[in-house]
Amino acid sequence: MLKLDKPLAFLDLETTGINLGADRIVEISILKISPDGKEESLTMRINPGMAIPKESTAIHGISDEDVKDAPLFKDAAEQLNAFLHNCDIAGYNSNKFDIPMLAEEFLRAEKGFDENRRYIDVMRIFTLMEKRTLEAAYKFFCNKELTNAHSAEADVRATYEVLLGQLDRYKDQLKNDVQSLHEFTKDGDFVDFGRRMIMKEGKAYFNFGKYTGQACVDVYKREPQYFDWIYKSDFPLHTKLKLKMIEFKIKTQNT
Repeated sequence: MLKLDKPLAFLDLETTGINLGADRIVEISILKISPDGKEESLTMRINPGMAIPKESTAIHGISDEDVKDAPLFKDAAEQLNAFLHNCDIAGYNSNKFDIPMLAEEFLRAEKGFDENRRYIDVMRIFTLMEKRTLEAAYKFFCNKELTNAHSAEADVRATYEVLLGQLDRYKDQLKNDVQSLHEFTKDGDFVDFGRRMIMKEGKAYFNFGKYTGQACVDVYKREPQYFDWIYKSDFPLHTKLKLKMIEFKIKTQNT
């Protein structure tokens, strides 16, 4: 049994694609584990408000017809927010995809996203230890075949079982508490979920493009129009929000 000091929500998304700025969620499944071991689950289809590419349907099996009567994310946001209240979040490749995508949807719905959480990426544990896919992880740690792969509900359940298997197999290397797993699976102190900025010694640095490795504050002082270019371009909303916070701090310090 996981040692928890607050609920831990295992999350899996199916989407129209992998572009954080342009793509949308079509299905979300959450398995919430409480400190006493109680399990609650929530799975729902989401109308993305756009056509689902055939390439994506081929992966997760969800078509436009399947979601035509489903709610838009903005209409489901309150229910999802309530279900995730006071939860840390875990998933498979969730730090790089599911969490950033979910944060984008909440921001588009103008609901915001609670960042005061700890995050456990089960894929990060697996790749550090064994380097395999979720199906292989499920076979390796649970000794079972993953049926109905790429169904959000099947994947989120498998991810939970894989973490339990990892804690059992690596009990001498992994501590069974959320804070330790959060630190173990974190692969960088990123400022934004899109990983365009990284924190070093208390300062935000760009992590992409021509100013990679340069402090955001220094770039703004030399070329404030670079920030404007990002605001007007197809970057994740969370990245833009964090940059605006940096810009606001610079301006208030100079007044």
